[in-house]
Amino acid sequence: MSDFKLIVDLHKPNARLGPGSEEHTLRALELSGLREKKNLEIADLGCGTGSATLVLADSLDAQIAAVDLFPEFLEELSRRAQEARVLDRITTVQASFDDLSFEPESFDAIWSEGAIYNLGFEAGIRAWSPLLKSGGVLAVSELTWLTHERPAELDSHWNAHYPEVDTAAAKIAILERHGFTPIGYFPLPESCWMDDFYDRLRERFPAFLEEHGHSDDARAMVDSEEAEIRLYERYREYVSYGFYIARSRGDCRAWYPPTHPSGAVAPDSNASRPGGGITEGTLH
Repeated sequence: MSDFKLIVDLHKPNARLGPGSEEHTLRALELSGLREKKNLEIADLGCGTGSATLVLADSLDAQIAAVDLFPEFLEELSRRAQEARVLDRITTVQASFDDLSFEPESFDAIWSEGAIYNLGFEAGIRAWSPLLKSGGVLAVSELTWLTHERPAELDSHWNAHYPEVDTAAAKIAILERHGFTPIGYFPLPESCWMDDFYDRLRERFPAFLEEHGHSDDARAMVDSEEAEIRLYERYREYVSYGFYIARSRGDCRAWYPPTHPSGAVAPDSNASRPGGGITEGTLH
């Protein structure tokens, strides 16, 4: 059985395919200023089974293109959207990030929670920015160092798996270089990793292994997931996802949110140490 099939089978029943929560999707929405807008066109890239898509559809006056590589995830998203009575606001699109067929300036906002790593942070911003209208919003969550120095074990693990992991200051500088004005940033807290993702994933392991006859491939996938969870549990104060909200340069006054929710940070060039405190799918 292919690794892709195992990934789908492991994650499809879960509420989330990576760290995050409804609360923090809503927090990013408040920073974005999108709630004050009407008749929006939004792309949710790497939507998985729709944890963020459903929040966007329920919270905004918008039509949403939900894009993912795996048809099984999109089928589950449609089922959940039907239950939530927001299916009429969502169009599912099966596509790879390197083969998006949207016209330039198609969207008022591009949303992507825990998925831009498939292209890499800078390559993703470069590829997606032409799809945004002038003044449009980019909102992405991305693996981020919370400190300038880390334990060697953690540093070597994530640099081997995702060399673009970096501090918030470095990520914000990339956004600025590519024509974006940062309008909000916050790191996801521990609860988004443990309560909303890892604990539920662990609960899935026994049934997943049983479904696959405790095969070597299934066992290896579970072992890999467990190793990543244990690494996070040891070093959770050094790494998280950072949520980055930025506006493409255009009519600044039209898009800048009037207020920030309590505790959210409007970043600047000194925002190098976020306080506090992974689709297409998860970051593995």
